[in-house]
Amino acid sequence: MSIVKEVKKFVKEKCQKPTSKYGFEPFECHFKPMVRWAKRLSNELGGDQEVILVAAWLHDIGSIVDGRENHHLTGVKIARKKLVELDYPENKIRLVEKCILNHRGSQNNKRESLEEKIVAEADVISNFDEIEGIFWYSFVHENKNQKEARKEVFDKLERKWKQLHFASSKKLLKPKIKAVRVLFGKNQSHR
Repeated sequence: MSIVKEVKKFVKEKCQKPTSKYGFEPFECHFKPMVRWAKRLSNELGGDQEVILVAAWLHDIGSIVDGRENHHLTGVKIARKKLVELDYPENKIRLVEKCILNHRGSQNNKRESLEEKIVAEADVISNFDEIEGIFWYSFVHENKNQKEARKEVFDKLERKWKQLHFASSKKLLKPKIKAVRVLFGKNQSHR
């Protein structure tokens, strides 16, 4: 079995466990779409696709196992342990770790490699495909009311829009951010 399939299986098993912080839903509704975007970006832009896909599958594993806070840090530890167990090369493990560590836009970490940029970008793009998941998290895990959740989701998508790095991603998501602004009643012109 390929390393990508092994890692996917590992993430799926962690999401299926009763101890998963968010249940199985993130596997289908976040990990899978995010990995598809990572693959698409890698096909378009290059980079080590195996590393990108492994990191894409593992980018939020810390959230699943230990919760959202500092999941980039806990995810690095979990990923390293699993990848060492799978005899993945050390140089690739370090690159996967950097991708996981630097995927969060809220951390403002510098992304140096193309692989880091692609994993972070795929994570951002996938948010525009899963707006209902952002609402779900806001209602269920943050106990927000509708007004609070609406503001939080809109603000998050605006932040995500500003985090986009590649021109092709901005072109792809421009209609979506415009639609978000119309749907949320914030129809302001794009800067």
